[in-house]
Amino acid sequence: MVTPNDPPGAGGRATDAAPGTLSPEFRAASLDAMRHAGADGGPELDLLIVGGGIVGAGAALDAATRGLRVGIVEARDWASGTSSRSSKLIHGGLRYLEMLDFGLVREALQERGLLIDRIAPHLVRPVPFLYPLTKRFVERPYVGAGIALYDGMSLASGHSRGVPFHKHLSRRGTLRSAPSLKDDAFVGSIRYYDAQVDDARLVVDVVRTAAKYGALAANRVKVVDFLREGERVVGARLQDQESGERFDVRAKQVVNATGVWTDETQDLVTDRGQLKVRASKGIHLVVPRDRFQSTVGIILRTETSVLFVIPWGRHWIIGTTDTEWTLDKAHPAASSRDIDYVLERVNRVLKRPLTREDVEGVYAGLRPLLAGENDSTAKLSREHVVAHPVPGLVVVAGGKYTTYRVMARDAVDEAVRSMDEGAPASCTDTIPLLGAEGYQAAWNSRHRMARAAGVHVARVEHLLHRFGSLTGHVLELIAADPDLGRPLPGADDYLAAEVVYATTHEGARHIHDVLTRRTRISIESWDRGVAAAPEVARLMAPLLGWSDAQAEREVRHYLARVEAERASQEQPDDVTADRTRMNVEDIVPVRD
Repeated sequence: MVTPNDPPGAGGRATDAAPGTLSPEFRAASLDAMRHAGADGGPELDLLIVGGGIVGAGAALDAATRGLRVGIVEARDWASGTSSRSSKLIHGGLRYLEMLDFGLVREALQERGLLIDRIAPHLVRPVPFLYPLTKRFVERPYVGAGIALYDGMSLASGHSRGVPFHKHLSRRGTLRSAPSLKDDAFVGSIRYYDAQVDDARLVVDVVRTAAKYGALAANRVKVVDFLREGERVVGARLQDQESGERFDVRAKQVVNATGVWTDETQDLVTDRGQLKVRASKGIHLVVPRDRFQSTVGIILRTETSVLFVIPWGRHWIIGTTDTEWTLDKAHPAASSRDIDYVLERVNRVLKRPLTREDVEGVYAGLRPLLAGENDSTAKLSREHVVAHPVPGLVVVAGGKYTTYRVMARDAVDEAVRSMDEGAPASCTDTIPLLGAEGYQAAWNSRHRMARAAGVHVARVEHLLHRFGSLTGHVLELIAADPDLGRPLPGADDYLAAEVVYATTHEGARHIHDVLTRRTRISIESWDRGVAAAPEVARLMAPLLGWSDAQAEREVRHYLARVEAERASQEQPDDVTADRTRMNVEDIVPVRD
């Protein structure tokens, strides 16, 4: 049995895989260790983290690297909520300068620099944007001063390597950078840099790194109740969504990091002293890169939000919206009205308008926004709060993706304050994620790696941007079975080996985990992964012990999900879109 403080791969391991491998065996061993935590006189967990988004994952890593016994559970898949449906940006929040919130911008720029320089250089990289100017004389000095301050604060953070300073462009220079913009749409622009990330992959790498440092981790495990001794929370009752089994796990502190589900999770414990979190929907469109010409991203102001046009490999991501959402939180639906809104706004500046036929993919996500605080809440920044509503339960909510590490640190700090033995200070600002250490050396060796593996260097570069210095592990799979070196049907950017690796190393349990989060096939391919689904099922089945019937169910469920999503995007409003999307429920394994 793996004990709570055993690093994966240490004594009593359930698998011979390298530390940080989220294999099916590691999941089973984690569940077994959590099941025995605090039982028969054994040690309980120091922390149980509820929620496998970026903040929960960050809290698990923060706690594990302090030497605490920590477990993390997620009701569905890692990053399956907000943390896989963002704008894919790591940014300082340029708009917060207008609000004079210098502290928040400074904090976000510090975190952006850490991610680029040290924590995740394989996943977070600088990307240039144009800030178009529409008014002569007045706008350029005003906006220019703000962006100059933005760059200056980035430099002051000590982590500005690889992020060039801004540059003023004339109208002619703007059109050279983005020839597809209308000639008369702008009088000029300012080019500045922020960073982008594959958000779901970052979450998985954070969880894997936490596991490397000893955290127990299991997805598809839901909290159905909390354990109480008087007023104090002393653990949780969990349900394995795969087997249906329920069991108790005891912990000194429980951290609720469930994002837009914060209110529902708190309701299991108390109806007083709560944080209130409301959901705001943002949708994004994905279109092929060749639909318009530009070497840079674009940021546009709309009446209600900021619209980004973001380069994304061979695609553009265009979004987002900002509308209240009160319907199903697991599968927020994009309506026809949402899609038309984004297209109409971006077409205001394009010479050749985009149409529905240009849209490859659509996704919708929910922002967890704080609706209010009370006296029991310790407010730690404008964007996130940490509360201790009852003894034994810490709640963290709000915030920005960029500052996840700070939120995680603050949540663990609050939990540790209530522990008799205490714990060391956070050190996650010094901890590179799996795939980060040695990434630059691997990148410099990409031509040699390509020759040795017998694949094109562009293929190796694609893998390096996804797996970093762990790319060699994927190439080893291909060396052992050359058949895994072929692209997936309808998704030429991704190899069969990536499906195997997602299942054996990254915790993927179902087809949609692979097609939606471990890869981005569901939004990057015209058929949204329909052609790839049977092949993904064939590759996953022997690794997860699926019967032929279960593999067929997986494929049918994925195809039905795609059909429901497409149909929901033809509906006129949120209510009808949600009703249509909810025609397909989450897949549940058949329990023999």
